[in-house]
Amino acid sequence: MATANIEQLRPDMPLSPLYLIHGEEDLLRIEALDTLRAAAKQQGYLNREVYSVDNQFDWNELLQSAGSAGLFADLKLLEIHIPSGKPGKNGGDALQTLAARLPEDTVTLILLPKLEKAQTQAKWFTALAAKGVVLEAKAVTAAALPQWIQGRLKKAGLEIEADALALFTERVEGNLLAAKQEIDKLALLHPQGHVLNMADAEAAVANVARFDVFQLAGAWMKGDALRVSRLLDGLEQEGEEPVLLLWAVAEDIRTLIRLHAALKQGQSVQSVRNSLRLWGDKQTLAPTAEKRISITRLLAALQTCAKIDRVIKGAEEGDAWTEFKQLVTGLAV
Repeated sequence: MATANIEQLRPDMPLSPLYLIHGEEDLLRIEALDTLRAAAKQQGYLNREVYSVDNQFDWNELLQSAGSAGLFADLKLLEIHIPSGKPGKNGGDALQTLAARLPEDTVTLILLPKLEKAQTQAKWFTALAAKGVVLEAKAVTAAALPQWIQGRLKKAGLEIEADALALFTERVEGNLLAAKQEIDKLALLHPQGHVLNMADAEAAVANVARFDVFQLAGAWMKGDALRVSRLLDGLEQEGEEPVLLLWAVAEDIRTLIRLHAALKQGQSVQSVRNSLRLWGDKQTLAPTAEKRISITRLLAALQTCAKIDRVIKGAEEGDAWTEFKQLVTGLAV
């Protein structure tokens, strides 16, 4: 298996016939795809075909296309997006066939989400990995984030003082996409070689921790009470009304109740993924939360949502924000 550092991809590098991009960090996967596309275009792979795999996907059509020459260019870029990370038996067989007969004059990119260990040991993955370059978009840990930010700033021609770096790290709170946007902004604001100080950071770096409903859902489902508390404080300080937040939390609670019922009936998470909208991180977060929070607590939480809704509408006495914070913090415990 050939592996490469996803951060070291360059548009001018020699291309391999096959790349597998997988991992949990969206920004790094997007950047890797963009860099490989740019490299392919620069090196004459002008005929680009993109396939997105779903339950009705025709794998035979893909294999026929992979084996055919491009109509308008001799060199072809073939992209295969597998959002679920699970091609199924037919797909697995087709991918093994593709690995055994990689098309000539073609660069093939296979895009996958974060994969579990069992998926990386599947025959289709090992067959592809043996013939291609594996690029894993690993999450940047909190401990590694300052160094990551510093490295990105250096690439942009900027340096940063320690206290400014600490502020920057706190503000982006692990959101790499937000960090990249801020770095791009700073590169436009300051000349090459500039050393960013605290005043620069305070003036330019927006509060991009993104205290929003999506991060809040991830935090309470994961059981991260400390993060829940921080997110709620941020939302309240930003003047966010609890109406939308309450609706979103209530919907997630209903989803967990329906998931509990489905699992009790012997259904799998995968079989109800689409009907329950368990997309993105919720594919793993929702089952984790369902195991941790009893059905009794979920039903009680739903009743609390109804009460807070009455408080918001003025039909019942109370402080909506206080009760909402108690509700969501309780779900994280």
